[in-house]
Amino acid sequence: SDPTSPHVLFICVSEVMLLSSAHSPALTARPSPQVVCRAQHSVARPQGNGRSSRLYIRRQQRGGVATQVLQESAPVQTSTTQTPTIPEGGDPWEDPKWQQYKWTVYRGVAYDLTPYMARHPGGSWLINLAIGRDCTALFESYHLRPEVSVAHLKRLPVLEGFPIEAVPRSPYPNDSEFYNTVRERVKREVFKGGEAKGAHRTGSEGAALAVIGYSALSYALYAMDTNVLTGTLLGLAGAWIGLTIQHCGNHGAMSTKPWVNQLMGLTDDLTGGSSLMWRYHHQVSHHIHCNDDAFDEDVINAFPILRFDARQPRYWYHQYQHIYMWITFPFLNLAFQAGDIQGLFDNRTVGATLYGATPFEKATVILGKLAHYGLVYALPFFLHGGSSMLSGAAAYVFAQSIVLAATFAVSHNVPEAKPIDEGPTREALYKNHTLERDWGVQQVLTSANWGGVIGNFMTGGLNLQIEHHLFPAISFMHYPAIAEIVKDECEKRGILYNSYATLPEITARFQRYMREAGTAEEQPLNKGGMSPAMMAKL
Repeated sequence: SDPTSPHVLFICVSEVMLLSSAHSPALTARPSPQVVCRAQHSVARPQGNGRSSRLYIRRQQRGGVATQVLQESAPVQTSTTQTPTIPEGGDPWEDPKWQQYKWTVYRGVAYDLTPYMARHPGGSWLINLAIGRDCTALFESYHLRPEVSVAHLKRLPVLEGFPIEAVPRSPYPNDSEFYNTVRERVKREVFKGGEAKGAHRTGSEGAALAVIGYSALSYALYAMDTNVLTGTLLGLAGAWIGLTIQHCGNHGAMSTKPWVNQLMGLTDDLTGGSSLMWRYHHQVSHHIHCNDDAFDEDVINAFPILRFDARQPRYWYHQYQHIYMWITFPFLNLAFQAGDIQGLFDNRTVGATLYGATPFEKATVILGKLAHYGLVYALPFFLHGGSSMLSGAAAYVFAQSIVLAATFAVSHNVPEAKPIDEGPTREALYKNHTLERDWGVQQVLTSANWGGVIGNFMTGGLNLQIEHHLFPAISFMHYPAIAEIVKDECEKRGILYNSYATLPEITARFQRYMREAGTAEEQPLNKGGMSPAMMAKL
């Protein structure tokens, strides 16, 4: 690879940032005895201490909600504890004693997933994400009926003597009183018990047909006459696929049938991405640690070209990033492709190691690229010549990239969703360690919505980013109804709910934010940093 290319530069700088986290105050990965006890008995209790917990306690009092739950929670170990290291002879990723198992950790207990891989209702390709890591946040944010899911999990073999302390600990969503309350209301008011039969994974069939139909038509036009116009139309189709059916499918939320979800997810490969890499960097990294400067790959993957967060180093050219970022956005598709190939060689995408990826899943990276290059480049070249192919393909890449970049960027990069200014988001992110936060509240504070039902249809629910982060495994067609519940519970507790009326409105705010982030004074990194050895195991 060219060491001066943007993608390689992103990776190199990201690695430097990870190494530098060793100088940050440490955060233990070993759960306290109270946490282990709660994990073994599956009792959900919010965690929190210090300044942020007092903030939410006061808000709950104003909203008329009892504070006893928060007051009962055991204190989480703070940065005064020693940095955890991988115990010698007890590395579960390298020790042959543990390599024979498809292990995962849930609330301080290690389980062998092997007997359940073929029986998982969501398909083995989703449960693969849990292998080799603490799956608690993935598990709890993906199941609307946690009591049923936990019962299945506890039937699996428990790995006695497993070195739990070696595994970086995940947040515990079900310890959030806010999240539990919203989820129960969604089950009761939106699905009315139908979630037991998979109602939450249905409803988007019409949207899928619209996306597939438009995509097929646009490609037929592109193949018949490859030019800038047909390339642009195909690029819009690629963006619509990326926002809707691949996104929802890879979350397992397009259908109750795993094969349908997997097939929809693989459309990402046809458009130039990689469904495998997307699942790891998006679901394992971004969704679990939204806007966390140490763990969310979306915060760091554009640095140093773009500075999305004031906790990153500031260079002189960042003061102009709100202008030149629009020049970089058209190349997002190419950056994704470079990242996919690099991740295949490294067995790791930004923010997550591919512990559970099967040989077939890895093969889809190459096969998908070959299919994409054949459809977008080779066939038009054969039919219409080099100049037509280049103009059409360039139009495709630019149109798809601009739509995706603009839509993704606004979701978490406005002042209300960042710790750039004093306020609840800074209180939650900057002044607390990762494991001290209320996971449900963090998803609300670090996300921003825009538009309504039409935007929801066109973006696969990504305009309702708050609801998507709380319930990634629910079909996006249900998000407008869920949004009413989330807003109501936020109002009761005084939790900031970020929402803009239209896409142009939030885009304008994003533009101003990027100017502010480009000139903001550098802030210290997350105080909940891990050692480089632990970070490398995420």
